[in-house]
Amino acid sequence: MTRVRLSVAERRRELLRAAVEQIEARGVAAVRIADVASALGVSNALVLYHFSSKEKLVAAAFCYAAESDLGHLRRILGRRTSALRRLRAAVRWYAPTGQAKGWRLWIEGWAAALREPSLREVSRDLDRVWKAELTAVITEGAAAGEFHCADPASAAWRLTATLDGLAVQMTSYAGSLSRAVMLEWTEEALARELGLDRAALTRQSA
Repeated sequence: MTRVRLSVAERRRELLRAAVEQIEARGVAAVRIADVASALGVSNALVLYHFSSKEKLVAAAFCYAAESDLGHLRRILGRRTSALRRLRAAVRWYAPTGQAKGWRLWIEGWAAALREPSLREVSRDLDRVWKAELTAVITEGAAAGEFHCADPASAAWRLTATLDGLAVQMTSYAGSLSRAVMLEWTEEALARELGLDRAALTRQSA
C-alpha cells in the first residue's frame, strides 16, 4: 500500500502519537526506535531523521501528550463561570478517577526522569505550568471572595502532590481503593485548601 506523503509537522505528530502508544505498552526503558518505526511501517532512519536519539523522541513524546492535557485544562479553567466551579471541574478531571491522562505513562516518565536529564527538564517544566495554571485561578477566586486561601501557590503544590500520589497508588495497586473513595479524598483536599467544608464546596460549585 502506498503511504500518503505527509508534511514535516504531520509526520512528527504521527511519530509522537506512535511513541506515546509504545511507551504506554512497553515502558520507557524497554521502548526502542525500532518499535515506533515498526508500528508505523517506516524505517528507523525516518524516526531518527526527525528525532536524533531515543532520549529526544521520548522527551518530545511526553511533551506531546502533556500539551493535549494542558490544552484541556486551560479550556476548563477558562470557562465563564466562578473560579470555584472551574477549580472543582479541573480537579475532578485531573484526579486519578477522571479522564485527564494515562497515568501509567506519567508514572513511567517520572521514573525515567531520575536517570534522563532531558526528560527530567521536560517533566519539571510541564509540572510548573500545571501548578501555575491552578495558582492563577485559586488567586482569582480568593480575590473575589469565593473562598479563603492565603497562599495560592502552596495550595496548588499540595493539591497536585496529593493527586499525583493517589494516581501512583491507584495505578500501582489497582483495586486497593474504590473510585468513590478516591474522588471523595480529592474533593476533601480541594475543600481544605480553599477553607471550605466539603458540603459547602459541593453546594457552591454545583
